[in-house]
Amino acid sequence: MSQPTALITTTQLASILGDPNLRLYDCTTYNEPVPPGSDVPYRAVPGDKTFAAGHIPGADFLDLQGEFSETSAQQFFMMPGVAQLEAAFGRHGADASKTIVLYSIGTMMWSTRFWWMLRALGVDARVLDGGFDKWKEEGRPVETGAPKGYPATTFKATPRAGFFVDKTTVKARIGDPSTVTVNALGPQFHKGLEPSRYGRPGRVPGSVNVSAATLVNADKTLTSLADAEAKFTAQGVTRDKNVILYCGGGISATIDLFLLTQLGYDKLTLYDASMGEWARDSELPIETD
Repeated sequence: MSQPTALITTTQLASILGDPNLRLYDCTTYNEPVPPGSDVPYRAVPGDKTFAAGHIPGADFLDLQGEFSETSAQQFFMMPGVAQLEAAFGRHGADASKTIVLYSIGTMMWSTRFWWMLRALGVDARVLDGGFDKWKEEGRPVETGAPKGYPATTFKATPRAGFFVDKTTVKARIGDPSTVTVNALGPQFHKGLEPSRYGRPGRVPGSVNVSAATLVNADKTLTSLADAEAKFTAQGVTRDKNVILYCGGGISATIDLFLLTQLGYDKLTLYDASMGEWARDSELPIETD
């Protein structure tokens, strides 16, 4: 049986709402500004208030930084250990036998982050194209109030190796012709033209730029696969290369990873700590235009 595409449309989701096998999750987090000179680049605020104000009927809420990240890490949103994730997903009623659909508000990057994490655990999920914004724009039903949740399950991970790399690997691959490192931040940050909230402005030396923002349409849906492929190949991102993705905190880069996976690229990994770590570590090289 062929795998359904990892992208699900609002129409497709509407047709399975109420299915007892559906596990639907709002994954929204907000990165709120902090005072200048703060030790952290932003405050990670869970989207529980916007969830209560309106969500797709039957959905549960997942707090990425609260339950699904390594809280002892200096950087936000770091992938935690398997046991923590099994317990957290199990509490929320997810397991490999369910149809897991993820969505977020404002940007799809929070849902694609959860999709990548689940994939690393050996579980395939689907992501709602356009998220809650498109759902609401189309006048589809909305529910308010706190999450009711799903019955708890035993979530059993079958971890897949190679989905995340650290700074040592990224540094070692600089100049390696078999590897292309891709920055998913905006071009002004890639070039180091604007101050970075992460620390030193600039990029991992030799990395190319395919900004996640250029892969999303005005209605918050993802661009076509043909357009995405053109943007990646223009930067030398080809199927024969080992591809390392990074951004500020390992979130927006998952939009690039999602599209590359849909395009059939399979040598993909995420530098989880991204510029949140790289820009602050003066031992690591940095490049600007």
